[in-house]
Amino acid sequence: MTGRASILGTRGRRLSVGGAAVGRILGQQPIGTALVTPYVVFLAAVFAYPLAFAVYMSFHDYFFAAPGAIVERPFVGFDNYVTVLSDPAVRRSFANVGIFLLINVPLTVVLSLVLAASLNAAIRWRTFIRVSYYVPYVTASVAVVGVWLFLFNSNGLVNSVLGPLAPDPSWLVNSKLAMPTVAIYVTWKQLGFFILLYLAALQNVSKDLYEAAAMDGADKWKSFWNVTVPGVQPATTLVVLVATITGANLFTEPYLLTGGGGPDGASASPVLIMYQRGIEQGNPDIGSAIGVLLVIGVLLLALIERRFVGREDR
Repeated sequence: MTGRASILGTRGRRLSVGGAAVGRILGQQPIGTALVTPYVVFLAAVFAYPLAFAVYMSFHDYFFAAPGAIVERPFVGFDNYVTVLSDPAVRRSFANVGIFLLINVPLTVVLSLVLAASLNAAIRWRTFIRVSYYVPYVTASVAVVGVWLFLFNSNGLVNSVLGPLAPDPSWLVNSKLAMPTVAIYVTWKQLGFFILLYLAALQNVSKDLYEAAAMDGADKWKSFWNVTVPGVQPATTLVVLVATITGANLFTEPYLLTGGGGPDGASASPVLIMYQRGIEQGNPDIGSAIGVLLVIGVLLLALIERRFVGREDR
């Protein structure tokens, strides 16, 4: 019996040590860790590795070669970055996306919040209207772009309605109006998604606050400004960050609406230039350098927005 007890005690200690080791690996919530692990692996494979490889390419004279071919790709330091920063088209693309964000982000926040607050009220056909706003977001960009080209081309419906007030050159071929038109299009197309975010946030705003504001004599505007806006502040931070990140990655809209960033690069985005330099022109090292600069710029902008827009969350 003594020997058997000794064996069982040894096994118990081993199981205890093994359980402690597993606990250290999986943390205090092993089930949650196990569920999150596949997504972490997905992020590492789809985002982390490509980003690290892009950084590697940006510091080398990297070019495409036949599969299995052994070629020299020497280290060139910051030469690719110097080439990128000295390229007027690249500099203009970053300025273009800055104009885009200045129009798109505030417009997205204001419109989605106002519409969400309106749709949150007890109105007729509320579900139908909510779905109507969300449909453009889930519709293929190619199909929706066709409608906008019909509306905003030189002989389109918008110019026909405006008559002599229509811009000349027209919207999408006008160097000053091309990017604002793209920004308005993206705002309209993505509005349904951000409305849903605000609708979810509005469910957490207590109705007692509105009743207290009404008892204090606040009208609908004052209730909206003093109750609704502070109540959805975390959602506003999320909307600003998501709109900034998606806007900085602008590609499909200028590629389709303006024929690849026209006129004369007035609507070209950094991602579009990265595609042209890296894929079409066969310079992946230059394209990678543009991508790395874009990632750094977006991270800095997101940190600034998080500091100022999200400071009330704390």
